Amino acid sequence: MKNFEKKETNLNLLINKLGKLNISYSQSNFNNKSLEKERDLIKSEKDKLEKKNLEILREHKYLKERVNKLEKELKSKKEMEKKFNDDINDLNQETQSLVEEIDKWQM
Repeated sequence: MKNFEKKETNLNLLINKLGKLNISYSQSNFNNKSLEKERDLIKSEKDKLEKKNLEILREHKYLKERVNKLEKELKSKKEMEKKFNDDINDLNQETQSLVEEIDKWQM
């Protein structure tokens, strides 16, 4: 009988351990699903951020090219303005010389 009682006690202990294992297994399954959902959300957020980053990089490249183009246009316009001013100065000097010549002839 003692042997039978010992086996029964061991069997009850084993049943309790299995019960705890089932509970922890089902919680683990719940945790796995929860972790999978969290992983999917993080992956989705990462994909959105990468897409946004690519858009920002494209926009940055476009704006940089635009700024370079505007700088070149500005430089070109400044050069044209300088040439125009030089031409005006040359014409002023030439006009001044002609006026002096006319004044000489009139005397």
